[in-house]
Amino acid sequence: MAALILPTDWIKNWEKSGKNEFLQLCQDLAGRNSDVSLKDIQGALYELCWYAVQGSLKVDVAGSILADVMELREDMPSVLADVFCVLDIETGCLEEKQKRDHFTQLVGACLFCVPDAVLKERLDPETLESLGLIKQAQQFNQKIVKIKTKLFYKQQKFNLLREENEGYAKLITELGQDLSGSITSHLVLESIKSLIGCFNLDPNRVLDIILEVYECRSDQDEFFIPLIKSYMCEHQTLCHILGFKFKFHQEPNGETPASLYHVAAALLQHNLIALEDLYAHLLPLDSTIVEEHKREILEAKQIARKLTMVVVPSEKSEDKEKEKDKDEEKNEKPPDNQKLGLLEALLRIGDWQHAQNIMDQMPPFYATSHKAIALALCQLLHLTVEPLYRRAGVPKGARGRLMRPLRNKQAPRPAENFEDLSRDVFTMLCHLGPHLSHDPILFAKVVRLGKSFMKEYQSETKPDIKEKMDSLLSCFLSIADQVLLPSLTLMDCNACMSEELWGFFKLFPYQHRYRLYGQWKNETYSSHPLLVKVKAQTVDRAKYIMKRLTKENVKPSGRQIGKLSHSNPTILFDYILSQIQWYDNLITPVVDSLKYLTSLSYDVLAYCIIEALANPEKEKMKHDDTTISSWLQSLASLCGAVFRKYPIELAGLLQYVTNQLKAGKSFDLLILKEVVQKMAGIEITDEMTLEQLEAMTGGEQLKAEGGYFGQIRNTKKSSQRLKDALLDHELALPLCLLMAQQRNGVVFSEGGEKHLKLVGKLYDQCHDTLVQFGGFLASNLSTEDYIKRVPSVDVLCNQFHTPHDAAFFLSRPMYAHQILSKYDELKKAEKGNRQQPKVHKYIAACEQIMGPVHEAVVSLHPPKVWDDLRPQFYATFWSLTMYDLAVPHSAYDREVSKLRMQIKAIDENAEMPLNKKKKEKERCTALQDKLLEEEKKQLEHVQRVLHRLKLEKDNWLLAKSTKNETITKFLQLCLFPRCVFSAIDAVYCARFVELVHQQKTPNFCTLLCYDRVFSDIIYTVASCTENESRRYGRFLCCMLETVTRWHSDRAIYEKECGNYPGFLTIFRASGFDGGNKADQLDYENFRHVVHKWHYKLTKASVHCLETGEYTHIRNILIVLTKILPYYPKVLNLGQALECRVHKICQEEKEKRPDLYALAMGYSGQLKSRKVHMVPENEFHHKEQPVRSATPGNLQNGPGNSGKPTGSASGSAGKNEENASEESDKSKDKSLAAQKTASKNATAANKVSNSNGSSTPNSTKGSKDKEEKEKSGKEKKEKKEKTAGSTPEAKAGGKDKQKEERSNKEDKPGDGKEKTPKADKDKRKEEKKEEKSKSGSADGKSTDKESSKERDLSKEGKTKENSKGEKSAGVGSLKSPVPRSEGVESEREQKRRKLDVHCSPSHSSAVKDSLSDFKDSASKHHTNHNTATAPGGKEREADKKDSEKARDRSKEREKKEDRKDRKRDYSNSDREMSQEVKRRKDENGTSSSKHSKSASPADSPRSNDKDRSKSSKSNTKDKVDVAKPEKSSGSKKESRHDKEKSEKKEKRDNAGVKEDKKHHKSAEKHR
Repeated sequence: MAALILPTDWIKNWEKSGKNEFLQLCQDLAGRNSDVSLKDIQGALYELCWYAVQGSLKVDVAGSILADVMELREDMPSVLADVFCVLDIETGCLEEKQKRDHFTQLVGACLFCVPDAVLKERLDPETLESLGLIKQAQQFNQKIVKIKTKLFYKQQKFNLLREENEGYAKLITELGQDLSGSITSHLVLESIKSLIGCFNLDPNRVLDIILEVYECRSDQDEFFIPLIKSYMCEHQTLCHILGFKFKFHQEPNGETPASLYHVAAALLQHNLIALEDLYAHLLPLDSTIVEEHKREILEAKQIARKLTMVVVPSEKSEDKEKEKDKDEEKNEKPPDNQKLGLLEALLRIGDWQHAQNIMDQMPPFYATSHKAIALALCQLLHLTVEPLYRRAGVPKGARGRLMRPLRNKQAPRPAENFEDLSRDVFTMLCHLGPHLSHDPILFAKVVRLGKSFMKEYQSETKPDIKEKMDSLLSCFLSIADQVLLPSLTLMDCNACMSEELWGFFKLFPYQHRYRLYGQWKNETYSSHPLLVKVKAQTVDRAKYIMKRLTKENVKPSGRQIGKLSHSNPTILFDYILSQIQWYDNLITPVVDSLKYLTSLSYDVLAYCIIEALANPEKEKMKHDDTTISSWLQSLASLCGAVFRKYPIELAGLLQYVTNQLKAGKSFDLLILKEVVQKMAGIEITDEMTLEQLEAMTGGEQLKAEGGYFGQIRNTKKSSQRLKDALLDHELALPLCLLMAQQRNGVVFSEGGEKHLKLVGKLYDQCHDTLVQFGGFLASNLSTEDYIKRVPSVDVLCNQFHTPHDAAFFLSRPMYAHQILSKYDELKKAEKGNRQQPKVHKYIAACEQIMGPVHEAVVSLHPPKVWDDLRPQFYATFWSLTMYDLAVPHSAYDREVSKLRMQIKAIDENAEMPLNKKKKEKERCTALQDKLLEEEKKQLEHVQRVLHRLKLEKDNWLLAKSTKNETITKFLQLCLFPRCVFSAIDAVYCARFVELVHQQKTPNFCTLLCYDRVFSDIIYTVASCTENESRRYGRFLCCMLETVTRWHSDRAIYEKECGNYPGFLTIFRASGFDGGNKADQLDYENFRHVVHKWHYKLTKASVHCLETGEYTHIRNILIVLTKILPYYPKVLNLGQALECRVHKICQEEKEKRPDLYALAMGYSGQLKSRKVHMVPENEFHHKEQPVRSATPGNLQNGPGNSGKPTGSASGSAGKNEENASEESDKSKDKSLAAQKTASKNATAANKVSNSNGSSTPNSTKGSKDKEEKEKSGKEKKEKKEKTAGSTPEAKAGGKDKQKEERSNKEDKPGDGKEKTPKADKDKRKEEKKEEKSKSGSADGKSTDKESSKERDLSKEGKTKENSKGEKSAGVGSLKSPVPRSEGVESEREQKRRKLDVHCSPSHSSAVKDSLSDFKDSASKHHTNHNTATAPGGKEREADKKDSEKARDRSKEREKKEDRKDRKRDYSNSDREMSQEVKRRKDENGTSSSKHSKSASPADSPRSNDKDRSKSSKSNTKDKVDVAKPEKSSGSKKESRHDKEKSEKKEKRDNAGVKEDKKHHKSAEKHR
């Protein structure tokens, strides 16, 4: 007892108060009459007795109080007996004898109040014996056993002798009579009762006989079941009798009859016996069944393992023998399984509840794996679904076989609607599992019901009904997963069932289908031994087929693959895909062999491909981490081919790619690229030929015919499917946006740890796919679809964070569509046939459509941008394409002629059948007509666009800031982003620049634009990916093509550039004055500028090749290969490049094979181009002395801003190229320029740089002009004999200075004397070698180049002066200046000349180098025209005079040379140090940052050779130049003056020479 009821105080004070309190407590508890109070009474009595047993209370006192308590309740004696029973057990266990005695005394004291019978029931026999209630305990125990045996085990048997056989005979007769009449079970039962009574028959024997007869007449259920029911025996008795019958058949070879199963099933169905009672009598045991099931699975797995193992031929024969033995053992009759027999009988009579109970006792699908049971369950299902199938499942036109329903009422109720299916049908199907394969008809019925349900489900709109149907939908999905697909696996290549199932499955979204396929492939096959075996056999068969698959046997292999795929597509495709990932040459035969597949198989193939792509165990990169894995490339290629050729749903694959992009992974874009390429025929490659590129600028038909490598025909259907998939699942825009965003994601997010080469490839892949995909959408979506899906540019950029180039790329087709549709509207509104109104309508349409775009683009850039560019210009640039700018007539002609050739070939082909001939000819003719129509349409369109641009151009560029700023913004925001977007865009950019120039656009400086593009390409090349560098190279190639065309012929230059504002070389406050020729860059100077660009390209290329960086070298080699047709054109630049590329080939042969391959490829092509290269003096005229300054300026750009010039316009700091000579100008042009010379001088002075104004030279220039005007009339007469005019006016004393320098270095001698000349050359070359070595150690390419050019000029001038120059000290050809002034200008110009040559300011930004162009032309033209050359007769006379003079003065010069050199050395040294300081202040140290790039000539030795060669050729030219100087300006001077001037030259030259040395050391120090 848990809690004490009697306190110890009561016992201590028992007599005083304890007794009364105990009585009171008992009275209270007895009065309650509840179970709780009874327990409390028991507790109180127990505690009182326990105190007595312990001795705390006297036994007689306890006995008296217990006697008093007995009166409180009637059952109190029984309660007390229970207490005594507990105490009896407790005290019996104790070893304390005293307590046992106390207990015995207490019970003895209470004998009078507790009956003996009650005590005999409760107490032990030993206790009863000690109390004297029984005599002996042993006898008492024996008596109990006998009574129990008699009660429970003794059988009351009838005396068999009293039973009469006649009674049993009559009983059998009674039961076996004909029951067809009016005999009922009630009548027969009465007869049976009479027979039992009459013949003393045993009732159990009678029941047994009834069951036997029922077994023989099992069709008479209606009679026997009521009979047995009314026989009124116990259920247990009936069950025992049946169990005894089953046990009788459990002999080793016994077989239970089907009739017994039927009887048992009928009795179970009518609840006459309980399944639990009967189940115990049946064999085998459940544990045996489980073990058997496990054994089957193990056997199946062993078979599967054997099939996948590689077996030696000798082992194969042994294994076959073993397998035969096993099969023979299996063929022996299996032991009888009574549980399955009963189950089958239950199913036959429709007792599903009991059948389900038996199935639940067994492993899953164990029961239905027996065909009889499966067929019985299928039959039951047929009957259950029959009404619903008749109503909703029968296809149109089909009759079907009517099924009779079961007659018994206990069978499952037939389903009338879809909700009834969830009552029993779904459960039955789940128990049936894969064994539905035994009944294809039922399979088809279930599938058709599912199809019918899905149609109802999809058409249902009410939410409440839809909710109910959702649960049914999940049931159907479960049935598909657990029953339909596994059953299809076990069917023997039933293509009809596969198609039937696809009719049901295609109504599910692809997510549900793919989930089902995943379960089928990865889980279902392991759930059942049969399926395990089937999987192994399928893989084995797939291996057999794939080993033999080739291009030649595609058809037979394809049929085998088809057969195998009808039932087990997942396993087959899994194996095929694994093979394709290893061997990509299998792709073509596999794709061709898949034509015998069912629709379901195609869908499963799509799932398997996605699963293979998403395999987490496979690395998508190769081990070197620089390339995408070949397995991924193979799968992508397969995707493209399969999805194009067969009608497979694309949604899943597209969604997969989208999800990967969302997750920031761009590897799988390879798949999208392949799919779009194959399905839409849109190919993306940067390796296009020029013909293909030209075709890509035409219409859609021309693109398809001539724009791609592979002529992918018949893409109409496949591209339509791709378009539908994108639009139906709303994936078109998300894919575009994700790709556009992922381009930068590849670099900044994804590419953190990846190799730079791989990052570049991924970036290119992402970009190319975007271009390809955007092209597909543009050409396949209707205008409405496109406009509906693509937002405006500002939304794309600001909300979706799409890069601007991609945003315009996506929007561009939309604008084109909208403008054309608007144009058509306007045409329809006013039907005018004239061309002019049509153009106006087109322009109106453009304004309406592009107006909002102009407003939208303003938000894309800061307001400052629009100070230079107008939004209209920006939008126009980004919205147009090559299709709008030019018609590729040659491409159209080429394709049309191809088609004509095809038609001719068809006509000549005698083997081709006539009908095929006719079809092919019709196709070619139709295509030809389409192309011609398209060409006409494009021509009209281009004319309209050009007209529109002509009207717009005046508002494109504002004059708010400098031209330089405008060009910077144009390059930054328009040209550079777009020229690397695609190959066609690269061409477009070059052509657009040309177009803007041709349109004479105000404020657009073409020269500046080209100069900025060519001047320093290092950064742009270095920041490109591989494909971008190809596009950039193509862009440069197109730009060079234009420049080369202008450079090639004066007439072309004059026609296309001569009078255009793009070639203006000064700023004007007001617009372009076309008539002012002095402001234009003339042809010869343009040639110098082109040479400068070629030189700068060489310099940048050599720098990139020398960095050793992978990307620099790769990109520059790609760019150089692309621009090869137009660069290099100059021989020495080509040699320098060739030398450096050869070095790359040697260095990279072992290290980086891909660079080696690129370099070797370029080197070979470069060598083949060598024959087209020309010496520098042919590329641009170098005959005039001033030319020696040009290379320095070409190299240094704006570093010449500090040098004074000799003409009136010389105060402006112009670019030296613009001040260079023009060789072939006619005299009338020079006269025209004279008129404007003074005006130009004023204008140029206003704009000049602060660094370089020189008043004395300006004065000199004005005098030159006056002299020029006086001699104008004489020059007119010799117009046709004009020699190349020299811009001496600009150069002023500079020319003199150069001549003096050269004289100082090479003593005058006869030009024809070879030996002294050779000696001088040798000495000079040695000096040059030393200088170039020190220069290269310093790493300054500027120094190299300038020294090279100076040496060239010295050598040329040596010859020139030695041939008798009469007047060396004259600053201007026409105006004699006082001697002292001439000397002063020579000194000053020497200083400034050094400054120009040694400035390292090639590095000053492109902006600075271009500023020279802005102000150069006016100055140049004045100079050019003031220095005209006289006729050829004078030259001959001058030549003779100069030779005599040189001979006479030779000795005198030698003597004076040493003195002059010493005297001038100190002066020049002082001047040099000042000059260095001044240059540091002006340029700063930062200006030398780019000059580290290597000189274009690779070695000093090769440079020297080139210099000596070119100097020889140039000397002759320069001699000619000297003649006009002499004849026109210095004829009147005396011989004495000549000698003096020559001495002066020597001195000055010596000074210059020393200056050079000092400058070099200063440069090195800096």
